[in-house]
Amino acid sequence: MIKFLVGIVVGICLVLLAGYLFVARGGIHMSTAGGSLPMEHYLAQTALSASIGKSAQEQSPLPSDEANLLAGAHIYQQSCGGCHGRLDGKPSGLAKRVYPNIPPLLPPGEGVTDDPVGETHWVIKNGIRFSAMPSFDGKLTENELWQVSLLLRNANKLSAPVQEALRSKE
Repeated sequence: MIKFLVGIVVGICLVLLAGYLFVARGGIHMSTAGGSLPMEHYLAQTALSASIGKSAQEQSPLPSDEANLLAGAHIYQQSCGGCHGRLDGKPSGLAKRVYPNIPPLLPPGEGVTDDPVGETHWVIKNGIRFSAMPSFDGKLTENELWQVSLLLRNANKLSAPVQEALRSKE
């Protein structure tokens, strides 16, 4: 029985040593051009979903009316557009150089229009570890966080004035 347990411990140590040597000798490319590691996307999405949890079910205390969407557009221009791009569909220069890639959030892409507004609110408020997404908690008021969340939830059906606010250079 002792030989069996020693064999298991030695086997585990050998696997850990092999993994360490693989990583230490450059077996994993850590540049932003290296692409994702096996299961990286799955693990990151699983951890993010678990972190967001029940917050995804939260509903905005603000209505999705023109005033809130316009306010959200102005906040987006000032705080988000530099990374996530503008309404013209062109990715920002930064988005091309960061890993994981910064997703465009406005049309012609889908952005987060299919995500619950509570989930988008959580991400804007708390940020995402190991990505370029910062937390805006304390930088934006709770109403401003919801206004941007509502804008992004409705990005595929914005009125002409809101679209114009997203196109204008402030």
